[in-house]
Amino acid sequence: MERRKEGVNRGKGLSFLVLLCSLFLMIKFGEAEEKKVTGKVGEKKVMTDRGFGLTASRAPIDITSDTVEANQKQSIVTFKGNVVAKQEDFTLYANTLVIYYNQDTKKIKEIMAIGNVKIVQLERRATSKKATFHQDENKVVLEGETVVREGENVIRGERVIYYIDEERSVVEGGIGSRVSTTIVPPPKEEKKK
Repeated sequence: MERRKEGVNRGKGLSFLVLLCSLFLMIKFGEAEEKKVTGKVGEKKVMTDRGFGLTASRAPIDITSDTVEANQKQSIVTFKGNVVAKQEDFTLYANTLVIYYNQDTKKIKEIMAIGNVKIVQLERRATSKKATFHQDENKVVLEGETVVREGENVIRGERVIYYIDEERSVVEGGIGSRVSTTIVPPPKEEKKK
């Protein structure tokens, strides 16, 4: 009787983990709302926000890690060891990825990447010690020796805050350090004769 009860509880925990992981895979990073723009008459296009690799895509997110641990009482799922999260052309690398969710709605509240964080999307790359995706506030915070590159352009600071809805970012220097920016002008176009 006791073994059967233990097997049922283990089955419930496993099914909850599978449900939670599938929910996560269906939810995009950033929870950015789709923005609709009218093009030609009657034609609607969906714009996606591309800041720091976050998209309004509903594409699945594939996550690989050495281990996954779900804690139902604390409403947390933790991916540890060589974490790689991919969605379309966006890839996030970190030592640990922690997902905090609402116990009642199962919606994600916050995603935190910790340790050797690297975000890559096409020509955009960002590195930091920690990255936090705040779902309700629709913002991303990169902290700890943050470097953001797009092509040859580079900005360095201790902390970068990106407000997704406003398409606005703030870069802060740390104590005793300042923000450093390198902007490479585009190549000069030659005039045709």
